[in-house]
Amino acid sequence: MSRAHRRPPRPGVEWEFDTLTLPRDFSRNVVTRMLVDRAEHGGWELARVRIQSDGARRVVLRRKIIRQRLTLFAS
Repeated sequence: MSRAHRRPPRPGVEWEFDTLTLPRDFSRNVVTRMLVDRAEHGGWELARVRIQSDGARRVVLRRKIIRQRLTLFAS
């Protein structure tokens, strides 16, 4: 139901993407609660929503990948 992948849209910023496909019988309120829960607990933000011809929603979420920099201290 979901798959995550990484791609850099511009130099210096890396994003992780997660694609969800939600069936048409999920109400708008249920979908909203699911997305809010992912945003609050997983740090995801909404990138795109597409409603397909059969009524299913294809939702793309993204979050920044923050890399920790190695620092060297000379003593």
